[in-house]
Amino acid sequence: MPATIQPHPSPPACALPLYASRVAAGFPSPADDYLEGHLDLNRYLIDDAAACFMVRVSGDSMQDAGIHDGDLLVVNRSLPARHGHIVLAVLCGEFTVKRLHQRDGRTALLPDNPTYPPIEIGPGQELHIWGVVSACVRRLLP
Repeated sequence: MPATIQPHPSPPACALPLYASRVAAGFPSPADDYLEGHLDLNRYLIDDAAACFMVRVSGDSMQDAGIHDGDLLVVNRSLPARHGHIVLAVLCGEFTVKRLHQRDGRTALLPDNPTYPPIEIGPGQELHIWGVVSACVRRLLP
């Protein structure tokens, strides 16, 4: 009898204070002490808990999209993959994260780093899209 995959329970809520004022990334500005509310990162990052999972990135082929080695990606299996989306794909048995390019009946997986070549999907190559990348999470301190 084959094993069945059980869905993981929804993660507990963890609401953090969210301030209404935006923080300047250039010159400092006076801080507003206005609390906008609370932000639950699970609710902010995950649209459909039953259809989402996370993977850790290895490599730098998507660095120009802001995805770096060691980042965590939220992958949503319920979203239809469209031209221009960043996707988790399986090509010839290997996982990869790339930008989906579909034009004129042709499909390619494009890196967002000019040092890597595009991957053209040719006849006989098996491409499976596991899901659309909907968020990227990065820790700045260990």
